[in-house]
Amino acid sequence: MIDHAPSKPADHAGVRVPPPLIYVLLFMLGLLLHKIAPFNIPPAFPARAAALIFLGGGVLLTASALLLFRRAQTSLVPIKPTTALVVAGPYRLTRNPMYTGLLCVYIAAALWFGLAWALVLVPVVVLTVQRLAIAKEERYLEQKFGEAYRRYCTQVRRWI
Repeated sequence: MIDHAPSKPADHAGVRVPPPLIYVLLFMLGLLLHKIAPFNIPPAFPARAAALIFLGGGVLLTASALLLFRRAQTSLVPIKPTTALVVAGPYRLTRNPMYTGLLCVYIAAALWFGLAWALVLVPVVVLTVQRLAIAKEERYLEQKFGEAYRRYCTQVRRWI
C-alpha cells in the first residue's frame, strides 16, 4: 500500500492565461473589427499626442512596478509563488500598476493607429483582465498574506 501525503493548495494564483496575451488578443479583435467594418479615429495631432502621453505613462508605470517586484525578489509570473507583498511606489496608487500600465499602452496603440474599435473594446479588456487574472490573484494574495493584504485593499483602489 502506498501512503500519499495530503495535498496542499498550490502556492500560486492559478492564472492560466498570461495577462499580456489578453491585451494582445483583444487588440487583434479590434484590428479584425476594423478590417470588417472600418471605424476610424483620424490619426490627427491630438490623437497622436494623447497616444504618446498614454504610452509614456504606461511604460513608466509598468517598468516601475517590474523594478519593485525584482527588488522584492518575488515572481512576476502568476503561476509561481509570490514571496512578498509589494505596496510601495505605484502600488500606493493602484493595486495593479502592471495591468493599468498595459492598459495605457493598449490605449496608446489604439489612438496612434486610429483604431476606434480597439477603444470600444477597452471595457471588455478591463473586465477580462479582472475576471481571468485579478480576481484569482486577489484571492491568492488574501489567502497568502491575510490581514495585511485586506488592509492594503481598503487603502488602495484596484485600478486607479
